[in-house]
Amino acid sequence: MAEQQGVIGRIETVLRIAVELPTAALVLVEIFVLLAGVVSRFVFHHPFVWSDELASILFLWLAMLGAVVALQRMQHMRLTAVVSRLRPVRRDLAEVLAVAVPALFLAILLPVACDYALEEYEIVTPALGWSNIVRAGAIPVGTALMLLSCLLRLVRFRLGSLIAVAAALAALALGLHFAQPLLKAIGNWNLVFFFVVLLAAGVLLGVPIGFAFGTATLVFLMCVTRVPLTIVVSRMDEGMSGLVLLAVPLFVFLGLLIDMTGMARAMVAFLAGLLGHVRGGLYYVLLGAMYLVSGISGAKAADMAAVAPVLFPEMKRRGSNDGEMVSILSASGAMSETIPPSLVLITIGSVTGVSIAALFTGGLLPGFVLAVALGVVAWWRSRHEAVGERASRQEILRALVVALPSLLLPFVIRSAVVEGVATATEVSTIGIAYATVMGLFVYRRFDWRRLYPMLLETASLSGAILLIIGTATAMAWALTQSGFSRDLALAMAKVPGGGFGFLLISIVAFVVLGSVLEGIPAIVLFGPLLFPMARAAHVNEVHYAMVVILAMGVGLFAPPLGVGYYAACAIGQVSPDAGMKRIWPYLGALLVGLLAVAAIPWLSTGFLKT
Repeated sequence: MAEQQGVIGRIETVLRIAVELPTAALVLVEIFVLLAGVVSRFVFHHPFVWSDELASILFLWLAMLGAVVALQRMQHMRLTAVVSRLRPVRRDLAEVLAVAVPALFLAILLPVACDYALEEYEIVTPALGWSNIVRAGAIPVGTALMLLSCLLRLVRFRLGSLIAVAAALAALALGLHFAQPLLKAIGNWNLVFFFVVLLAAGVLLGVPIGFAFGTATLVFLMCVTRVPLTIVVSRMDEGMSGLVLLAVPLFVFLGLLIDMTGMARAMVAFLAGLLGHVRGGLYYVLLGAMYLVSGISGAKAADMAAVAPVLFPEMKRRGSNDGEMVSILSASGAMSETIPPSLVLITIGSVTGVSIAALFTGGLLPGFVLAVALGVVAWWRSRHEAVGERASRQEILRALVVALPSLLLPFVIRSAVVEGVATATEVSTIGIAYATVMGLFVYRRFDWRRLYPMLLETASLSGAILLIIGTATAMAWALTQSGFSRDLALAMAKVPGGGFGFLLISIVAFVVLGSVLEGIPAIVLFGPLLFPMARAAHVNEVHYAMVVILAMGVGLFAPPLGVGYYAACAIGQVSPDAGMKRIWPYLGALLVGLLAVAAIPWLSTGFLKT
């Protein structure tokens, strides 16, 4: 057995290296291609007509190979709150299931993906003149590599657990086979079984969210429709190929870069100098730092990772409770969801057609309103804590000078989009170039040894996110084609209270969705369905986007299901139990601020160009 495990380990190592090297290279190439496009267009006024097309081709490969890296590292998003409470024997079965279900999904998808790629052979790309199989081939290659990774991991489990899970899946498949007439007879009520019961069971048992979406969609199509399964691959391709989503890996990398270069630390140090002497001042610093850093990285995990390690040691020294610290960190993550360039804002723009520039403009003030609400709670809760010494004017001025390049970065990013220098996708490369120059020549902190791990972390997180978007797009298509959107529209139309009633129902729905699905998959699934309803209810699209994003943020960071809360605990190295009782006043403040944003549309639309 030990010899067998050793052979498997060597195979996994070779496979990991074979995938990670080209994946890291893809991230770098994407940055250079997009930055070259910006420079050629804005500086030399001679745009490269092929840059976007090449970036799109490479992006699909980056998404699929990044998903492979995430699977190898076990970094696909999954809900573990229920599994962690199971007894050891049942927990082992759940861990086997979390690998077996993706393996089953990938095994069904692989031949279909190969057929889809072959069908793309005759299509020629307009600028480069390449066969489209060069791009579409990423899907079967990534699927095959993920399947191989799953199979290698499965053979590491105990044989008894494997047999038990295989028997349970076989029994479920047999039951679905014989239940097909009944499932077809009940009409759209079968959606409750496939996309509520079956999907929820998979998510709660720890199946990675992206694979849970894909499996539920495949099972639905196979059981109650005659739709060819290639539609799943084509919808995944569509969902993962939107060029605007290329901002996902680039902003993730930018967040890691500002942490590595010391830019985030400089910002926090300046804010601490301003407010460190005020009672609860470091709580305000945390809120301000999350507000500023969110405007740079666009990813909540990167935001919290940039702020918490810098502030938490000093907060502990001043007597802050561990639970209090992780509570305000979680709440600030929810607060900053609308601050550009949030990945959720970019996702909404890509799936609903709302202007990303308008979303970037509209997101600043709602985030500030929630920051003020959290600041009031922080002031009350910190009234018994010690305060630090007041920094001198010279020390504050010195910290400002050091932090100024960092403080300018959010404004550089936003100005580049507003002034038309770069698109929302390309602007991240300007931020990367800016941070690189600052790290090399101003802060003189650029650890070249960390570059490769950062590229891999970028690819892994991006692959996990983009796989969710791809499978959620396929699920959204299945729900739409089933007539679900029409039924939902009829139900929402009956909600009393007009536009505000629609907003209140949406808040409740997205708080629940955010706690279970997280923001991006929830938006991909329900954005195309609900935004047209918001227009019909005379609710401004940007205003509606701010409301649902903040509602999802509350759900995402609310225990016991919100996975963002557990991410905050992991980053802050605080036990989740410590914050369970202390987070509720902050969540209450978030809800009050959310209702204020919902009731006052000007907070979201007041600065939009008419």
